[in-house]
Amino acid sequence: MLDRTDSPRPLPADAALRARAASVIPGGLWGHMNAARMPADFPQFFSGAEGCRIRDADGNEYVDFMCAYGPMALGYRDPEVEAAAAAALAKGEVGNGPSPVLVDLAELLVDTIPHADWAMFQKNGTDATTACVTIARAGTGRRKILVARGSYHGAVPWCTPSLAGVTAEDRAHLVEFDYNDVATLRAAAEAAGADFAGLIVSAFRHDARKKQEMPTPEFARAARAVCDAAGAALIIDDVRAGFRLHVGGSWEPYGVRPDLSAWSKAIANGWPLAAVTGNDRFREAATQIFVTGSFWCGAAAMAAALVSIRRYRETDAIPHMAAMGERLRAGIAAQAAAHGVALSQTGPAQMPMVLFDDDEDLAKGFCFVSAALQRGVYLHPWHNMFLSAAHRPEDIDFALEATDAALAEVARRFG
Repeated sequence: MLDRTDSPRPLPADAALRARAASVIPGGLWGHMNAARMPADFPQFFSGAEGCRIRDADGNEYVDFMCAYGPMALGYRDPEVEAAAAAALAKGEVGNGPSPVLVDLAELLVDTIPHADWAMFQKNGTDATTACVTIARAGTGRRKILVARGSYHGAVPWCTPSLAGVTAEDRAHLVEFDYNDVATLRAAAEAAGADFAGLIVSAFRHDARKKQEMPTPEFARAARAVCDAAGAALIIDDVRAGFRLHVGGSWEPYGVRPDLSAWSKAIANGWPLAAVTGNDRFREAATQIFVTGSFWCGAAAMAAALVSIRRYRETDAIPHMAAMGERLRAGIAAQAAAHGVALSQTGPAQMPMVLFDDDEDLAKGFCFVSAALQRGVYLHPWHNMFLSAAHRPEDIDFALEATDAALAEVARRFG
């Protein structure tokens, strides 16, 4: 385990909030945002954000490269998005049925996403991936779902990375393969046999603490082919990457279109929303399953999504994220070479992962992100990061000043 004793301790307001939380919240916080997994000087609580900058509970400001773990693609508190959400809230958030904005948003998604003939809405990514799997089973009358070993598709028993509270029966109809390995994919399809309902695959391999991998064209085509041969559903989990890589879906550049896709994160620029889009083959199945939630038709998030998606379509938001990511990546690469620090930068530039060589315990990674944090830049040591349309060249250059000093510290401490 990493020895954190030489790390600065949390700041006063944050520490007080953590102490209060520990008495009323199991573990102080649940899930991926629990700062106990981060270096000790990382804040747990935040008091505000705007553009690409966040402020912690002690008032410290950081250029942020996590974007709330992905939802902020246009920037925190984007004025146009917030105005649309506020106007919807003023009319009423939930009722006995949805606001007309639901139809507007479904029409926009169908017009934007080439494979989509219809859309349904939920509140988070797990809702959407689970609905996709359920629709695939309903539409095929089969049970087996192919999943890539180690991939993350949500936090309910069929897919959660933790086995606490999970039974063998919850996973009984999952068949694993290795991402980007066509041979294991075909073997999994053969093992599923006549019970093969669907294949769910992430837009790219973004496993935590691992080098990221873009799908190879051969793998993407093979995924489509094994589903076509078996009459199974190809499901793209675009929860994390959707609207950051391509407005029509992350596999659109490969010429591979899914039967079903799951979306969330950037869809409404921070407002809680998820969606499933699908083709006409699975339209009837989508009417047969029962999925619902008291807040799933909230109008504000849908109004925010209308603005967000139109901006992704009509502006350079997506290429801008990529350009800023490339600027950051090139700068870190040059700095690492200058300091003699061996590291890898993988994944798409707008969703970068930085991992250090020979760093199983993440000591180098923790040193790097802590040194950057002390200089006003929020990075992550083991999760892919995110660029937004709010990051400007001057923000990247400010961050590179911090990473240069941080890499110098890694070199000093680890050689």
